[in-house]
Amino acid sequence: MLVVKKFGGTSVANKERIYNVANRCIEEYKKGNDVVVVLSAMGKYTDELIEKAQDINENPPKREMDMLLTIGEQMSVSLMAMAMAKLGVPAVSLNGFQVAMHTTSVYGNARLKRIDCERIKNELEQRKIVIVTGFQGINKYDDYTTLGRGGSDTTAVALAAALHADKCEIYTDVDGVYTADPRKVKSARKINEITYDEMLELATLGAGVLHNRSVELAKKYGVELVVRSSLNTNEGTVVKEGKKMEKMIVSGVASDSDAARVAVVGLKDEPGVAFKLFNALAKNNINVDMILQSVGRHGTKDISFTCSSLDADDAARIINDSMEFESIDVNKEVSKVSIVGAGMQSNAGVAAKMFEALYDANINIRQISTSEIRVTVLIDAKNTERAMNAIHDKFDLGEN
Repeated sequence: MLVVKKFGGTSVANKERIYNVANRCIEEYKKGNDVVVVLSAMGKYTDELIEKAQDINENPPKREMDMLLTIGEQMSVSLMAMAMAKLGVPAVSLNGFQVAMHTTSVYGNARLKRIDCERIKNELEQRKIVIVTGFQGINKYDDYTTLGRGGSDTTAVALAAALHADKCEIYTDVDGVYTADPRKVKSARKINEITYDEMLELATLGAGVLHNRSVELAKKYGVELVVRSSLNTNEGTVVKEGKKMEKMIVSGVASDSDAARVAVVGLKDEPGVAFKLFNALAKNNINVDMILQSVGRHGTKDISFTCSSLDADDAARIINDSMEFESIDVNKEVSKVSIVGAGMQSNAGVAAKMFEALYDANINIRQISTSEIRVTVLIDAKNTERAMNAIHDKFDLGEN
C-alpha cells in the first residue's frame, strides 16, 4: 500500500514535533507500506522570511520571493530525513526541482501542471521513506515557483493522484474539519464525513483546514482525503464523494477576513462596461467575487465587488487607469461569513434563517452572494466572531 502523509507547519515546528512526525511515518513504514511525506515550513518560518524580504524591499519582485520562500520547506524535509536516519530508517528528502513538479509560471500563485514520478518511485523501490517539499515547483524557465499559502496540501493531493496512492492523509493541529473554527466558536464540533463540494466551498470561504485547490484536485482524481491531528491518534474527517453523508442541511460556518469591498460609482450605463472592468482586473491576475451591479439611473450604474485585501489597492489603480467613473471606494474593514451545506439544495428558507440570526444579533449585511450549497454575506469585520456564533447557534450545529 502507498500512503501520502502531509504535515503542516505546526506539526514540525520544533525538534520534539519533528521526531513525533518521524515516528508516526516510521510506524506506517514498518507495516510494510510505501510512505511519501509532504512537509510545510517549520512553524511561522514562512512569515519570518516574508518579514526579512520586506525589510530589504517593501515591494520585492515575485520571482525573488519564490526563490526565498522555498527555503522553508527545504529546511523541513532535510531535517526530517536526518531525524529518520537517527531513528534507523532510510529516508531521502527531495525538493520541487529534484522531483520535477512542473507548474505554470505565475510566481507566488502557480498551478501544478504535471509531476515526474520516476525519482520518487526509484527511491520507494529502495525501501526509503520519501520526504517532499510542499508548496513549491518549477516553471518552464527552471525557476522555483510557489503554489500560494496552504499549497502543501495541493502538493500532497497531486502526488497522491500521480502515484495512485491508496490513502492521502492531511495532518494539522486540529482533529479534523469542524462546523466552525473552534477558536472562534466554542460550540463547534468535528464532522466525521464531508463531501468534496462542501469542503471546497468551506476551504474557498476561509476555513483554513485545507487549501481549496487541493480539494479541487482530490475531487477531480477521486483521491479520498483524511484530515486528522498530528498531535494525537483520534479519527479525523473523511473528505470524499457524497454517499451516505451526515444528513445536515448546513455542514459548517466559515469566515474570511482577507476581504475588501471595492465600489465603483457612476460608470456609464451601456453594454460592455462590466466586461471592460473585470477583464482589466483578470489580465492583472486579480480574482473577484460577490459582484453587485445597481439598476442604472440617469445614464450611470454602480458596480461593487470583493477581492483579497492585498489586491484591493491594485484593483482600484487598475480601474482608475482603464475606466471612466465618478468615484471609487475601497473598504478593507469587512469580512465574509458563509454557511455551506449540500442539504441546502432541497430545503427552502435556509438563507432567511441565516439572515434572521444576523438580524437578532443586530448585524448589518452589506452584500449577499449565493450558490446551490452556499450563502455568503459581507459584514463589518468587527462583527465576524459574533456573526459566526449567532449563525452556528441558529442552525444548532454544536454538540448534541
